[in-house]
Amino acid sequence: MKQTLTILGLESSCDDTAAAVVRHVMDQPAEILSSIVVGQTDLHASFGGVVPEIAARAHAEKVDHCVELALQKAALTLQDIDAIAVTAGPGLIGGVLSGVMCAKGLSAGSGLPLVGVNHLAGHALTPRLTNGLIFPYLLLLISGGHCQFLIANGVDDFKRLGGTIDDAPGEAFDKSAKLLGLPQPGGPSVEAEAVSGNPKRFALPRPLADRPNCDMSFSGLKTALLRSRDALVAEHGGLRQSDRADLCASFQQAVSDVLAVKTRRAIDLYLEQKPSQSIFAVAGGVAANQQIRATLETVCNSKNVSFIAPPLSLCTDNAAMIAWAGLELFRLGHVDDFSLSARPRWPLDRKSPAMLGSGKKGAKA
Repeated sequence: MKQTLTILGLESSCDDTAAAVVRHVMDQPAEILSSIVVGQTDLHASFGGVVPEIAARAHAEKVDHCVELALQKAALTLQDIDAIAVTAGPGLIGGVLSGVMCAKGLSAGSGLPLVGVNHLAGHALTPRLTNGLIFPYLLLLISGGHCQFLIANGVDDFKRLGGTIDDAPGEAFDKSAKLLGLPQPGGPSVEAEAVSGNPKRFALPRPLADRPNCDMSFSGLKTALLRSRDALVAEHGGLRQSDRADLCASFQQAVSDVLAVKTRRAIDLYLEQKPSQSIFAVAGGVAANQQIRATLETVCNSKNVSFIAPPLSLCTDNAAMIAWAGLELFRLGHVDDFSLSARPRWPLDRKSPAMLGSGKKGAKA
């Protein structure tokens, strides 16, 4: 295998169309040569959430342009690329399919190897891209559709310690924003509103905080927020700005408290393995929330565990993480053929029993 690898990555699993080029020289830090992300916020704004059909159509229209821009920004052509990595799942199937078909076309036309990447692995391996972490490390993958504690033992070896049994935090943030009349994406909107709010005003629940495991639940928290909102509307005939700010702050504090409790338990389980370096990393879109990052860092400090969080631009969906994950897999000899299929579900830990969605589409997590 070559000492220097340059990988083109494509990402289209939800509502961000992205392409990136990452280069890595063995035993040296990786370099992101370009990272292009085209969002779809305006397309979905009036619907209060992502519409899969609209997202898929936008991906199909934009993915080839993103590839062109990524190559231009990196000052490279396909002849300079060693392999093409693409998100093959999990995600909204129409979007994933758009990216996979584009990658297949590029591979067929250029003769470059094709590497299908698990979108979650992209997030999970981001701390290796940014900080060069060694295995094993403990990871909290926290995003719009997923929330789980994982011990990353290898590029394709993850052990789940626990996760959400219903809504992911990002989904709960989005739904709460919609309940409060805030724009999407909900996470940044709730976080911005919470800055001026009182996090102690509403006694929202901390679901499963008393359970001696690493499992979480956020659906009931969202319902409690709805009831508090309805009580305010009934009392005042509407929702005042100060009420909305206090609800956001109380909701965000409840999520942070649950994550803090469960992180302590996950760290204890991780430390039982006696890793050579004690490292806790957080990744995924919700990892961009400043209060949650600060809360998790405080927990790590109390446990004498190093805390790692990617730059904000690499927390949300991007193709640099896909290019990196594909690079790691490719270096290990993993290559896909044109039978590579788009997968709506694809758990990282394939050995543990499914926590969510074990029907016809397979396990979600």
